[in-house]
Amino acid sequence: MNSRERVLKALDHEEPDRVPLILGGTQSGITKVAYNNLAKYLGLKVRELPIECRCQQLVDPEEEVLKRLGIDFRTVTYYGGPTKKWKNIEYPDDSFRDEWGIRWKRPLGGHWYDMVEHPLANADVEDLDEYNWPDPRDPGRTEGLEKRAKELYEHTDYALAIGMPMYGMTFERAWYLRGYVKWITDLHQNPKFATGLLDKLVELSLRFYDEILSAVGDYIQVVNVGDDLGEQNGPIISLDLYRRMIKPWQAKLYRFIKCKTDAKLSYHGCGSMYAFINDLIDIGADILNPVQPTAAGMGDPERLKHEFGDRICFLGAVDTQRVLPFRTSDDVREEVKKRIRGLAPKGGYVLGAVHNIQPEVKPENMVAMYESALRYGRYPLELR
Repeated sequence: MNSRERVLKALDHEEPDRVPLILGGTQSGITKVAYNNLAKYLGLKVRELPIECRCQQLVDPEEEVLKRLGIDFRTVTYYGGPTKKWKNIEYPDDSFRDEWGIRWKRPLGGHWYDMVEHPLANADVEDLDEYNWPDPRDPGRTEGLEKRAKELYEHTDYALAIGMPMYGMTFERAWYLRGYVKWITDLHQNPKFATGLLDKLVELSLRFYDEILSAVGDYIQVVNVGDDLGEQNGPIISLDLYRRMIKPWQAKLYRFIKCKTDAKLSYHGCGSMYAFINDLIDIGADILNPVQPTAAGMGDPERLKHEFGDRICFLGAVDTQRVLPFRTSDDVREEVKKRIRGLAPKGGYVLGAVHNIQPEVKPENMVAMYESALRYGRYPLELR
């Protein structure tokens, strides 16, 4: 069974020959420092790879590494490619302003960039029509994209995925623009502004995905969407507020995507997502990523599988908060066995790290994760 067949079978809730593996992209990727450490550990020449996502400092793993680890996915695009009409505004303090008007800064000695200015922090609803929004149809976003996707589809047997064209799509992108506290306040006290901003974001998202999926929709197997709705200790907003103020806009976007491609819809949501899973299934999510086991409600894989496993697939789940960065390789192997035992029966599971692999993760633990997955993830499963 080749990689594409393996992934499609698993995502159809059937047992393939083994659990599929993922590394790459914007939600299951690897930071530059961690990747260089991995390449060196594998005895490969460390090359200066381009940064695919500046804020998270992600690189696209080289083919030799992906093959060594048994990875079944290849990423077609991260955030839609460089634009031709916009160039980031750079500042001398290692900060920059992106095409959304958000300013990002890397702290001294840090590995990634954090938001330090939110351009709509003081905006009124009337300002939304006048704001200088990004151009979803900038030709740079899809330049060469169809050719790359077609070549990968026709000349390899890997499963192909595309990243989100922007960080977050509705709820999360709104707080990037507005500021976290103001956005949560808007949802409760300023619904006119909140719905106006959501209208704008979904309108832009529809155009982003229209451009990208018109180019690659016939070739890909997974399309990524998402908004972080949870944090470590529980949901960020109530289920009732989500259903009133976020779900209808997400549903509109996901319906459009599913009209443009037969690819499975992978929803990325960090933190405690348990309360929202039924609703995400209702609006078309086929996959839940990253399945963060250290967050409230997410730590029991058997429970998740029992309640939702016949209706949604799980992707990720190997703990990057405690196990991968701070435990031994033997602990990593036990973690992998636990996730396979809980999530892999009857298919419906793709194994990978919870979100992106950070610089603190030792390369021997990365190798242990994938090697043990290849060993213990073969069907029929024999884990106890």
